[in-house]
Amino acid sequence: QVRLLESGGGVVQPGGSLRLSCLASGRNIKTDKMAWFRQFSGKEREFVASHGWIEGLRYYADYATPVKGRFSASRDPAKNTLYLQMNNLRIEDTAVYYCAAENDGPGDSLNYKYWGQGTQVTVSS
Repeated sequence: QVRLLESGGGVVQPGGSLRLSCLASGRNIKTDKMAWFRQFSGKEREFVASHGWIEGLRYYADYATPVKGRFSASRDPAKNTLYLQMNNLRIEDTAVYYCAAENDGPGDSLNYKYWGQGTQVTVSS
């Protein structure tokens, strides 16, 4: 059984930082296309960042416009873990953040096979 477990959420002041982790079990995520999404209260889930593998070369990341330059996705294959470093957080970043794995389509689509349960990020003064 594949499980994705997010952690690292919490309450932070505007301008602060958090690092989210997504630990995978039951599957080796080394070359999976993975992503972070977030969901604002009462809204649909939206794309934050994707992290993929170019065969034989390297990892790459893409970001949604609102988080470019502030958020950074990375992966530690040895720990089977995906990360999201979030800097200069804003009140409007407050949401539940989800990680996802395995998608044959575009990295920013919702068509991922595996999802975590989410972790709450609250940015408040």
